[in-house]
Amino acid sequence: MIVAEKLKRGDLLLYGILGRMQPSLFASVQWTVSALTKYIRDLLEADASLQDVWVQGEISNLSRPASGHIYFTLKDAGASLRCVMWRTEAARLKLPLQDGMAIETHGKIGVYEVGGQYQLYADQIRPVGEGALYQEFLRLKAMLEAEGLFDAERKREIPTFPKRIGIVTSPTGAALRDMLNTIRRRLPLVEVILAPSPVQGEDAPPKLIEAIDSLNHLKPLPDVILLARGGGSIEDLWAFNDERVVRAVASSEIPIICGVGHETDFTLCDFAADLRAPTPTAAAELATQITMIDLQDNLRTFDLQLTTSMQDILEEQSNALASLRDGLRFFSPSRRIQSERQRLDDVAHRIGVAQAHRLALEANQIVGFGKRLTALNPIQVLERGYAVVTRQADKKLIGKIKQVKSKDEIHVRVSDGSFDATVK
Repeated sequence: MIVAEKLKRGDLLLYGILGRMQPSLFASVQWTVSALTKYIRDLLEADASLQDVWVQGEISNLSRPASGHIYFTLKDAGASLRCVMWRTEAARLKLPLQDGMAIETHGKIGVYEVGGQYQLYADQIRPVGEGALYQEFLRLKAMLEAEGLFDAERKREIPTFPKRIGIVTSPTGAALRDMLNTIRRRLPLVEVILAPSPVQGEDAPPKLIEAIDSLNHLKPLPDVILLARGGGSIEDLWAFNDERVVRAVASSEIPIICGVGHETDFTLCDFAADLRAPTPTAAAELATQITMIDLQDNLRTFDLQLTTSMQDILEEQSNALASLRDGLRFFSPSRRIQSERQRLDDVAHRIGVAQAHRLALEANQIVGFGKRLTALNPIQVLERGYAVVTRQADKKLIGKIKQVKSKDEIHVRVSDGSFDATVK
């Protein structure tokens, strides 16, 4: 059966050996070391249950060669197991390993053929007890998420230019120093209020709740709260997975930025907060979205806009004033007087011209009348040899012979005088 299995797997080396041996009917099968080791390896790797295992034990013989791989032995009171973690997985490991540490290691069972030993190829390592904490983390997350504490609709917007920032963290931790340095560098104008609290241990949850509550009762309120601490294991960060703390974060009147642990660490407070930051420093950066450089740039921009606006307004008002000045000048009494004076001059000139013209016309007419009068003047007629004869008695003009009789006294006027005469 073993021979058939090996032949079916295409093991040419074993096939050649068995073919030359020509075993008897009851002879045992002979193996090369390589073939047997490979066969055992195939059997182990074919077992799915051995390719996804968590193994608990204590570290011994820890080794970190220059290649970046990690080699160690996992042991308990009754046995030991060789383990190896390749460089790619070791680079993502945040847990500092040391001999004697109790850990839980995840990986798959395989065989190192050269050494002839089976071993665990590890891809994850966590402290003992972290598995149970992670299950509790998942249970609490599911429960609080079902209540709507993590809904995006209830998240509030973080103010872009806060005047007061509250910080809840350990007063002696590096996280506080990093946040203060970041805030001082980015926005030194802001007022920082520290609500100190332990961030690890049994006393941490009630103290964290008390610190958040104290900031929510300040007058005036801070514009935003930074809830932060540095990195650590899941046990170190467990205070931020406490149900009471998560509910305090969700019910805070003030928006909260949660910056707990490192970039890959997640706590339930991250989900309940209005904004999650990967680190405490990042939380301080998110709280100071507008920096001093931004304010200076904005100030220069506003100054330019104000100058431009004032110039535009002044130019517009200047144009309006000029228009009003022109209108006032147009309706000015002096202008009207000047205009009327000129008009008067024009009228006077026109009157003078009209009067002169009228006088000329009248003069011509008078001349004409004079000429007509001259032509009709009896004296002029008399000068042509005619005479005017009137009866002396009644001064009547005699134009016909029958108007006189013999011996009537008459008066005769000629061009150069008159004389009396008697009709014969």
